[in-house]
Amino acid sequence: MNQHTRPDPVPLIDVAAQRRRLGKSVDEAVARVLAHCQFINGPEVTELEAALGAFCGAKHVVTCASGTDALLMVLMAKGVGRGDAVFCPSFTFCATGEAVALTGATPVFVDVDEATFNIDVASLKRALATARRIGLRPRGIIPVDLFGQSADHDAVGAVAQAEGLFVLDDAAQAFGASYKGRRLGGFGVITATSFFPAKPLGRSGDGGAIFTAAPEFAEILRSVRVHGQGPDKYDNVRIGLTGRLDTIQAAVLIEKLKIFEDEIAARNRVAERYARGLGNVVTVPHLASTSTSVWAQ
Repeated sequence: MNQHTRPDPVPLIDVAAQRRRLGKSVDEAVARVLAHCQFINGPEVTELEAALGAFCGAKHVVTCASGTDALLMVLMAKGVGRGDAVFCPSFTFCATGEAVALTGATPVFVDVDEATFNIDVASLKRALATARRIGLRPRGIIPVDLFGQSADHDAVGAVAQAEGLFVLDDAAQAFGASYKGRRLGGFGVITATSFFPAKPLGRSGDGGAIFTAAPEFAEILRSVRVHGQGPDKYDNVRIGLTGRLDTIQAAVLIEKLKIFEDEIAARNRVAERYARGLGNVVTVPHLASTSTSVWAQ
């Protein structure tokens, strides 16, 4: 009788291998937080925000508790609510549309491009007309940079400018990627990302961040992040939530960010190997470089 051995599965994201590579640096980073006991908004949170801004070229970074909170906080800060329409690609994780629904607004799903699976601008224009026809107010667009492939931000931005809409880039699956030589988060008005362990810059739990060029908007986001807090701790000036990033997670992410460039290069090497082996070599003209590849996922 022939016996067949089943090969061990290859993990999509090997968190344990990442942990082994970082070694004692993570232990020491966590120990520092346990020593100073500033578990909420400790110094590591501010340090991480500065490091993230330096990495991608963002002027202002506001960390938060998850990628979903990052999306929701932006929508809350923009005053999105009932009767509003926010346009999302139909091929994305549920959190993209979920965040819109949580505000009471209506997520309007747009077809995606058959080659990249990212938002299709022609379908976006049709969706705008449909939303108005059924009595919704178009407010914003959430393009998703899927599996490390940047959306066509120039085309989306042109539609948004013509229609008077804001753009919230959902880069949860693509932080570290670039669009025409510019890193996601370092251009445009607002970008959100996630630090869930399976994301490009993922570590030991939930976490997220928002990148913006507007200082006034960053201040509103910081208020929303802590129950709508005003100048005083108990001066609540707007509806907010508990959206803070844990200091221990910030400490771990600081260490992970130090090796992130190398991990991006390694992901691309793996993606290229799969592409060659599967015979699926695809060139996306507007994509300068990626942190992951659709074929590697």
